[in-house]
This record gives sequence, C-alpha cells and structure tokens, in this order.
Amino acid sequence: MAIHPENRGIEGTLTIDDLTHAIRNSIDSEGMREEEARAMAQHILNFFGYNERIIDNILEPEDRDAFYMLEDSGILTTEREETTLYDGREWRIHYWLFKKERIQELAQAPVPVGQPVNAPSIYEEMPEDLWEVRGEKEETEP
Repeated sequence: MAIHPENRGIEGTLTIDDLTHAIRNSIDSEGMREEEARAMAQHILNFFGYNERIIDNILEPEDRDAFYMLEDSGILTTEREETTLYDGREWRIHYWLFKKERIQELAQAPVPVGQPVNAPSIYEEMPEDLWEVRGEKEETEP
C-alpha cells in the first residue's frame, strides 16, 4: 500500500486504508484479518468524521473498549480540558485524538509475518480436472 507523500505526517488526511493497515499491524504479532481491521477502522472513523478529536461522552462502553485497545497500540491518545463552572466547581472534558505519526508508521510497515495478503484459497490452487476425476470415480463405483 502506498501512502501519498502529500498525505504523510500530522497535516495529512487520514484514510481508511491507512487506518486499516495500522490496525492490522498493531493488534499482535500475527495481525488481524483485513475485513476485521477495515470494519474497525470504518467504525472508528465514523466517530471522528472530519474532526481531529472527539469528546469521550459520545462513546458507549463497547466503543470505549475498542478505543482503549487502540490507545494501547499507540493509534489513539487522550487529552483532557479543565474549566471552572460559574459556581466554582471544576469540570473535566475528556477527548480522543488520533496519533497520526504512529498511524503512518504502522500503515507503512509490511504485513506481519504469517499474514498472507489476499492469498488464494487452497481450493483455488487445485486444477479443475481434479474435481471432475473425483466426481467420475464416485459415479462408477457400485
């Protein structure tokens, strides 16, 4: 996967392909299936939209668990803001942010060892006549 030079770095736009590849490479030494990583990337990007950060309050517990997992892998980080309310109480607001440099680093890494990229099924590698011979043999036996 090639990342366009104009999209590299903090200022670049984060794409679903970049995030998918970063997630696959960050989960564990064997990676994650492409479909699962893409679904997770899409889910996460749906929260952010075009924003650089989102407020933690919008997350459901299951979503927050996924965010914590991505924080552990270095893809997301948190920050908080404190403000004083009119009655003198302190109020904290928690945010989630992408760590774009880490995402780019993970996105550019090769697919983990043991994770074939679009590898054909073993059945696709078998010649067609193998299936025909097997079928004919069963038909001729009493």
